[in-house]
Amino acid sequence: MSGKPKEKEVHGKLTFKVIKDKLLEFTEGNAVRFKYGNNNTFYGFVFTKKRSDNSVITVTAYDQLRYFKNKDTYVYKNKSADEVVKMLANDFLLNVGTLEQTGYRIANRSESNKTLFDIAQTAIDLTIQNRNEMYVLYDDFGKLCLKNIERMKLGIVIDEETGESFDYSSSIDNNTFNQIKLTYDNKDTGKREVYIAKDTSHINEWGVLQHYDTIDENTNGQVKADALLKLYNQKTRKLEIKNAIGDIRVRGGSLVIVKMDLGDVKLQNFMLVEKAKHTFKNNEHLMNLTLRGGEFIA
Repeated sequence: MSGKPKEKEVHGKLTFKVIKDKLLEFTEGNAVRFKYGNNNTFYGFVFTKKRSDNSVITVTAYDQLRYFKNKDTYVYKNKSADEVVKMLANDFLLNVGTLEQTGYRIANRSESNKTLFDIAQTAIDLTIQNRNEMYVLYDDFGKLCLKNIERMKLGIVIDEETGESFDYSSSIDNNTFNQIKLTYDNKDTGKREVYIAKDTSHINEWGVLQHYDTIDENTNGQVKADALLKLYNQKTRKLEIKNAIGDIRVRGGSLVIVKMDLGDVKLQNFMLVEKAKHTFKNNEHLMNLTLRGGEFIA
């Protein structure tokens, strides 16, 4: 129940057009720096060039997390999520910046033919499930960073005035569980140990929505069951803001203040930016945001 999305772009992406002339020479793999005003906004590498009959070249560049699509096999012991990220970065020659110590050590882990992102995200997910603290992995102008989302807060307000429009939905169909059941086959006693956490009020309201998993001897079963129930015993709500006034500080993993009346819920709190798309055109900067936070899950 890691909640990892499939076929999702986790890397930063920059697309732009340039006019080909006699002086402009570049190829795939070349570095790209994008600054907006005096602010460092994007650092990455050219992956795709497209050109039609005219002299305009459309370029797609990605940041370092694009290389986390590489696959490999790892077996590691007693590592925290930040140490896993550092291990992957070192092995694939990637630059790192701030990697916060996550405080939870994974006793044993075997990953076979997995993408580097899945390996890192699994370590982060295990930390979330056992410590109920969320961490964000991102590229900050050419350096991989891992930070607790509590240190990603921005004093930016999104409301009906700053956002042109929004789409909102709520569901109990995906990643909603009101009963957690974990089991461990104890070889010493020959018995199966069972750990259950449940919310009777939500079971009466929604019916039983159970998540089941097995654990090993290194896991505190009841602590993990309680933590999983706290994470997933709620509706999943999705909020997408379109054409908000742009701010280059907003990236996936940022926390922004949202003040909106959505009918069944009134928002006035920080929300996590799951995805941010910035558009720069004719001196205009707008952004589309996918948000989650509290009961909101994108």
